[in-house]
Amino acid sequence: MGDSTTMGSSGPLQEEVELTDDQIQQLLLEAENRLRGSDNQITPVDDAASLRIPKLSTSSTLTPYMRPGAEEIATVDSAQLIDPKQKKLSNSLRSVATKAAAKKDKATAGPDWFNLPKTELTPELKRDLQLIRMRSVLDSKRHYKKENGKAKIPEFSQVGTIIQGPTEFFSGRIAKKDRKKNFVEEVLALERENKRFESKYRDIQASKTSGKKAFYKSVQAKRNRKMK
Repeated sequence: MGDSTTMGSSGPLQEEVELTDDQIQQLLLEAENRLRGSDNQITPVDDAASLRIPKLSTSSTLTPYMRPGAEEIATVDSAQLIDPKQKKLSNSLRSVATKAAAKKDKATAGPDWFNLPKTELTPELKRDLQLIRMRSVLDSKRHYKKENGKAKIPEFSQVGTIIQGPTEFFSGRIAKKDRKKNFVEEVLALERENKRFESKYRDIQASKTSGKKAFYKSVQAKRNRKMK
């Protein structure tokens, strides 16, 4: 490839140069390097002007918790180890709520116990609780687990009435005249029917008076009746 010249219509000659492929590639690489150099150029920044360091107060300093003692031995200052807030709380009075006091203030036993209300101890309820504790005396054929220790009144309790379903109208229903208000009335009504307590009392008295003067008098009276 050679050089060529052309004549312009308006003036002097303009020389055109034909470049080879290698020259064009070299020019492109030089231009790319110049662009990269301009992008990587970093403008200097005044670091001292951009950073703002707060001024420290020279008047307030930390109080050391170590102090020199006698014989050049360092000891711990106990007054500096305790937080002033904690020290203030230790010198003041604070009410301590125990678990027993919190439980005492509860009106119900909670949702886990179906919100049972607190027990209102009335004379009727007290008699019923005593009767439940002595239930083994009512029926000698039934055996219950013995209670250990002194009987305690339940803190939360409720007294209700068992209502029979519609299918048990005749089989499980208690007549209105036979229905009692509490356990004591039911026991007294049952005693009037079977007289079990009365016969039990006679047996106890007979065993106690056996071998005594009253026992021989009763035996002699029975013999005299037979002889007559």
